[in-house]
Amino acid sequence: MDVDVAGTSVQEAVEALNGRAKAVVMILLDTNALIWLEQGHARSRALHRSDRQLYISPASLLELQFLIEAGRIRLREGTLEHLVEDDRWLLDDPPAAAWFNRAIEMSWTRDPFDRLLVAHARYRGWRLATADATILKRLKASERLEL
Repeated sequence: MDVDVAGTSVQEAVEALNGRAKAVVMILLDTNALIWLEQGHARSRALHRSDRQLYISPASLLELQFLIEAGRIRLREGTLEHLVEDDRWLLDDPPAAAWFNRAIEMSWTRDPFDRLLVAHARYRGWRLATADATILKRLKASERLEL
């Protein structure tokens, strides 16, 4: 039984509040976006909004490991474990077979990490946060967050 409060039932009040609640936008970070956030770069400002849930991909972790081993990057906190445990994002781990099947369809790039990241975002139906011009040209506006 709903209690009437100022002419509005509890159920009506809850429904009104739910209607006003903002939807959370799911964002997968490409590797550069992850680096920029980790290092506090100005290009990551668009990612600081509260209505966004940020995710990282295992593909980005592998790409970062390659870059670390090649001496092309050094993380602020030093380790990939730090990135995985950071509270600003969550590590998503989609089923490999479905994820990789999506990546097979990405014949427009020879970069295996670009393929995997775009496929990951599309598999989940999330936006991909990127500044990569090649990727941006291939994604619909609804599939990207341009940095």
